[in-house]
Amino acid sequence: MKTNKLLIFVSFIIVLTLSSFITSDVQTARNKFVVVLDAGHGGKDPGNLGNGYKEKDIALKTVLAVGKELEKNPDIKVVYTRKTDVFIDLFVRGKIANKEKADLFVSIHCDSHTSQAYGAGTFVLGTHRNKTNFEVAKKENSVIFMEEDYEKNYAGFDPNSPESVMSILLSQEEYLDQSIQLAGLIQKKFTSKLNRKDRKVKQAGFIVLHQTVMPSVLVELGFLTNKSEGAYLNSSKGQIQMANAIKEAILQYKQSLETNVSDYQIGNSTIETTSSNSANITFKVQIAASSKALETKPYNFKGLSTISRDKEGGLYKYFYGNTSDYESIKGLEREAKNKGYKSSFIVAFKDGKKIALTEALKSVTN
Repeated sequence: MKTNKLLIFVSFIIVLTLSSFITSDVQTARNKFVVVLDAGHGGKDPGNLGNGYKEKDIALKTVLAVGKELEKNPDIKVVYTRKTDVFIDLFVRGKIANKEKADLFVSIHCDSHTSQAYGAGTFVLGTHRNKTNFEVAKKENSVIFMEEDYEKNYAGFDPNSPESVMSILLSQEEYLDQSIQLAGLIQKKFTSKLNRKDRKVKQAGFIVLHQTVMPSVLVELGFLTNKSEGAYLNSSKGQIQMANAIKEAILQYKQSLETNVSDYQIGNSTIETTSSNSANITFKVQIAASSKALETKPYNFKGLSTISRDKEGGLYKYFYGNTSDYESIKGLEREAKNKGYKSSFIVAFKDGKKIALTEALKSVTN
């Protein structure tokens, strides 16, 4: 009898121990920074065939090289939309990223042109600024015609219609600021480190970006139709160099987020009271950034009122609330996140000019 009790007790301890390990592993996985890497085209869709090279193969090899480097970081989880030469519907690629609750979505492609155009460019979802941007998006979007039930899956979307493309843009507005930040870092690595021609960060209506609900970019590594650049991108050297540049940009983006989070946590730990003891310091919650000037009405912002708008460069930034009380703004931030603005964050202003949050917190606590 005593032996049976002892066995039951030991078994109970083992179960508890294993359970704690499993819980710890699950928690660790949840805490990882999730990057979804998407190799454009694949399977029956070769992409462009400039100079006889296959876009689908170059995109895949580059994606796998990016992932191999990122996976060396224990706090990063890499998810691939494809790791082999298979055809994946565009809407499925987005579903993969959304299911993983990814922090980033990076889609990699190669460009083509009737001329000897060359250079690397990175796109975020947005309004076509010119005909060239529209043509690039149209080429990448045309893959939907190879998909079964594409009319059903894309609700009548027509890649050849500028008006149809315009209709998909608002879904990514919430993440536009972060997407532009990542795209800028990628372009900087391409140009400063690899001396590639800079084709800038641009906006266009890519369906694959429209399907995601996180910061997302589409990278055009260069032009396969350019004799020199096509050969470079088809080489192992070119693919590894471009992959390392993208990897470094992603790590830099991740570090910038962690710095902001660290600043936010420092503020939380040092602040005791946040009464308005510095009248020229105010806090707001940034909820969105958009290339469009939207009316600051509740119906445009999921019912939130007290919305303000500022223009920075080519972007309009939208803020919720306006208070000198830090505890109050934290409550408004929670409210904004509950409304669906998951990437919203607190920003600070002094005499109407934006300042670092840490600087503002020091002011209100002194």
